[in-house]
Amino acid sequence: MEENQTVVTEFILLGFRLGPRIHILLFGFFSLFYAFTLLGNGVILGLISLDPRLHTPMYFFLSHLATVDMAYACNTVPQMLVNLLNPAKPISFAGCMTQTYLFLTFALTECLLLLMMSYDRYVAICHPLRYSVIMSWSVCISLVVTSWACGSLLALAQMVLVLRLPFCGPHEINHFFCELLSVLKLACADTWLNQIIIFVACTFIVEGPLCLVLVSYTCILVAILRIQSGDGRRKAFSTCSSHLCVVGLFFGSAIVTYMAPKSRHPEEQQKILFLFYSFFNPMLNPLIYSLRNAEVKGALRRALCKESHC
Repeated sequence: MEENQTVVTEFILLGFRLGPRIHILLFGFFSLFYAFTLLGNGVILGLISLDPRLHTPMYFFLSHLATVDMAYACNTVPQMLVNLLNPAKPISFAGCMTQTYLFLTFALTECLLLLMMSYDRYVAICHPLRYSVIMSWSVCISLVVTSWACGSLLALAQMVLVLRLPFCGPHEINHFFCELLSVLKLACADTWLNQIIIFVACTFIVEGPLCLVLVSYTCILVAILRIQSGDGRRKAFSTCSSHLCVVGLFFGSAIVTYMAPKSRHPEEQQKILFLFYSFFNPMLNPLIYSLRNAEVKGALRRALCKESHC
């Protein structure tokens, strides 16, 4: 690095460039949404752990999805709330890099978990007689460990490429958290290699699993239409429709975020898309599973009845 360059030790997250009154209003709304996110996913985790009827592979994957959603919120929302009250408060370089790494880890892990969940539903509906053999607990644990390991390692690879870059100013990130693309814009070197790796990762980790998920649910839909029992068809469709809603929210928002055409204010548009992608999705997932899934609603009723009886 040249001697006249200053090494950046902290960043300022510009967040939402609105007035102080709007910031206070957003602080109230986002705090409420944050509480709902933690409460909803916490309830899902509690029901799965306490109700023996939910000790199945499908809900084992769902418990890890709820964990990822809670981690999403805890990684980005507190810093965003702090910036709404004190926009000038900086975040350290190490804290910013850690936030970027965790966001990438949770995003990649959730992508792979949704793929595993679609495979679980495919086996359950298309090969019901072999389900207990194919989706044994050892297989389920291996799939979950693989998802977390791949997400962590791929995120680590991205961060190694980011940390090799010099950051010498400016130190203002036009985002509400340390998002990877926004951080790369502040680098004082060519980021072409980072851009290529990001494109390749999006192709294999977003588009690849999405194609496999669509193939799985196409086979599931064909199998559901062949079910003779009306009750069995409704139960299968109810379970899979909740999964499809979550898959649509996650992959749809991810594709729009990275593939939407440039607008006149692309950075402001990107903030809104990431707000939906990293904030509203984790809040909506528990509602989708509780409203669309009869087994979860039954477990909640049993837990409430047991509590009222005690």
